[in-house]
Amino acid sequence: MSARPNTTTVDTAAAESADPCCDAPLPVLGRGVTVPLVTGGEVSYAALDYAASAPALQRVWDDVAAYAPYYGSVHRGAGYLSQLSTDLFENSRATVAEFLDCRDGDQVVFTRSTTDSLNLLAAAIPAGCQVFVFETEHHASLLPWRDARVTYLNAPRTPEQAVATLERALADRDPYGPALVCVTGASNVTGELWPVKELAAAAHAHGARIVLDAAQLAPHHPVSVRELDVDWVAFSGHKLYAPFGSGVLAGRADWLQDSEPYLAGGGASRKVARRADGGVDVEWHTTAARHEAGSPNVIGVYSIASACKALTEAGFDSLVARERHLIDTVRAGLAEVPEVRVLSLFGDDAPRVGVISFVVEGWNSSHFAAALSAEYGIGVRDGLFCAHPLVRTLLGSDPQDPGECGAPEAAPGERSLNAIRVSFGAGTPDEHVERFVGAVKELVRDGAQWKYRTEDGRCVPDRG
Repeated sequence: MSARPNTTTVDTAAAESADPCCDAPLPVLGRGVTVPLVTGGEVSYAALDYAASAPALQRVWDDVAAYAPYYGSVHRGAGYLSQLSTDLFENSRATVAEFLDCRDGDQVVFTRSTTDSLNLLAAAIPAGCQVFVFETEHHASLLPWRDARVTYLNAPRTPEQAVATLERALADRDPYGPALVCVTGASNVTGELWPVKELAAAAHAHGARIVLDAAQLAPHHPVSVRELDVDWVAFSGHKLYAPFGSGVLAGRADWLQDSEPYLAGGGASRKVARRADGGVDVEWHTTAARHEAGSPNVIGVYSIASACKALTEAGFDSLVARERHLIDTVRAGLAEVPEVRVLSLFGDDAPRVGVISFVVEGWNSSHFAAALSAEYGIGVRDGLFCAHPLVRTLLGSDPQDPGECGAPEAAPGERSLNAIRVSFGAGTPDEHVERFVGAVKELVRDGAQWKYRTEDGRCVPDRG
């Protein structure tokens, strides 16, 4: 940012390398937090729920803190701080475009989240557009298309089957008009990578467009809009090591320019004038501002840009290699426990990110997750992970079986329609995954040391 004062430049590299207690490539907030155990004492918290929300990078937090004194309105002021904030906001847009390797003419629209991004795109699709989505998607990708004709595709069991299934569906669509494919880059349940480039080629060969849900992919692997040849990509800041409340939709401008603004208000409008008949005429922006009405979340946007820079500078080659080591550690440890079944669509050899879901024979998943937290200081996720159809398919359940995302109703020891998910990334120390593997083995072998009960749909330690 050309006008940015020197005082807002933070040398985070020195601080990161000077942290002796962290063997993770990118230090995150909360790495020194300790939590109490029901069995007595305290332990450093092992945050292993990155797939829900990754902790913010220390660098991101430092950058935001350095900017905070210069906070000002964006696109709406003549003062120095307003001009500085506008410069920072638009430079953040350029940083995200570079991070995603966008094409010339692509737009980067800032939103609240991946869910918000895909709802924005759903509001922009042309009349008569058919949407094709696999049942394996997160609800953020599965549900926004309420005003379109949607074809839900069955879960494939190989990447090749995914491409073939999509090709058949697109070729058979009737009428053969505009179409949009929505697909994840990496599953939020199994962590498996999807054949995005091949799916994009299949979509384009049949006159369709494709949007990539990169919420689970972008924090772990490089995402190139050009190389993958996707039309749009969506992701969230809170999974990319930035704070909550910011997201991105990036890609082709035409559908976005031709649609009504996602929200109507200041910032989206270029000119508003009264007509002679007493009404109002509005000229809307044709840039990304068309869908960014209202005062923007400049700190959230800057956080995303800071995270993009941190990941790029750390180098995805080294980040991917180290994460593969963590994945191998967890999978090898779980494989030593016969009672554990890891959930997978594409098989053990499929490439994946640091997201692994499993069930334990004889255990309610909520009970198991509660014991990991209360007795070992390990935070994981249990439930259906806002991907109900996929988890039901992987568990082999009837679609009508009871189950609730994140709030299973079964009591400890009872069967429940849910699973356990462990997820990690660039901020995860080796000790956290090693503790997790040891805790799983110990719980399965010896059982929980504490009694648990169901309270408000959650399994919690019985302290009474």
